[in-house]
Amino acid sequence: MKDHVEVGFFTDPSVCIGCKACEVACKEWNHVPDDGFNWSGNSYDNTGHLGASTWRHVMFLEQDRQKGNQIVGSRSLDKGDGEDPFRWVFLSDVCKHCEEAGCLEACPTGSIVRTEVGSVLVQNDVCNGCGYCVVSCPFGVIDRRPEPLPDAGGAFKCTFCYDRQKSGLVPACAKVCPTESIVFGRLDDLRARGTARVQQLQQSGYNDAQLYDPTETSVRGIHAFFLILGEPEAYGLPPKPQVPTIYLKSAWTSAFATAIASIIATLAAFAFFS
Repeated sequence: MKDHVEVGFFTDPSVCIGCKACEVACKEWNHVPDDGFNWSGNSYDNTGHLGASTWRHVMFLEQDRQKGNQIVGSRSLDKGDGEDPFRWVFLSDVCKHCEEAGCLEACPTGSIVRTEVGSVLVQNDVCNGCGYCVVSCPFGVIDRRPEPLPDAGGAFKCTFCYDRQKSGLVPACAKVCPTESIVFGRLDDLRARGTARVQQLQQSGYNDAQLYDPTETSVRGIHAFFLILGEPEAYGLPPKPQVPTIYLKSAWTSAFATAIASIIATLAAFAFFS
């Protein structure tokens, strides 16, 4: 029985304008270093993905027009027939703070802990830089910081602005979001808000709107869930995320059963030839 109120993020890309205010606020508040911004040549996305020095990442996605209508902003290209070949979709991605967190299970030093509000926090002064958490995250969120950045070798990710929460403040990213694309609050309230928003969009003709909140897999739910337009893969989200350690457990079980069978067979052979 949980004796605290769990909180989280609900991120709604249907009202995201791609301003990256959340990225800037996250870096400013948490003193996250600049790891270089690289243009890919085919996208306005200059951070690329989440990592040790990018705790909030605004995806810039261009989807085929036939997948749905433009929701945010005006049309950017006049083709003469009034139709664009694509629609813009932005999504501010972040650590999911899984209910069953693979990074937490894999950490051998106790550096990664579950806080009283349900978030998953890395205590960097305890981290030994082993990297087990990196390969155990089903979302590819956590990573080790490379040289020559400060605290190189240690694992870093979103802290859920735990220090701000302890002072009664909301996380920096949610505080600065100008369109309420990022909303912070009680998980129950956020899920109700998300469900209502999906219904509203579907009634308006956006039939591909759905909530990304995997509760039927080994992660058992996430504390940062999303409204998405289309399939999860379009946003780089696994459709059925699994905590890698569940396969380790089954492997140990199989190995143990094999060992027991071998011992029994050896004892039987010894008894037979004796």
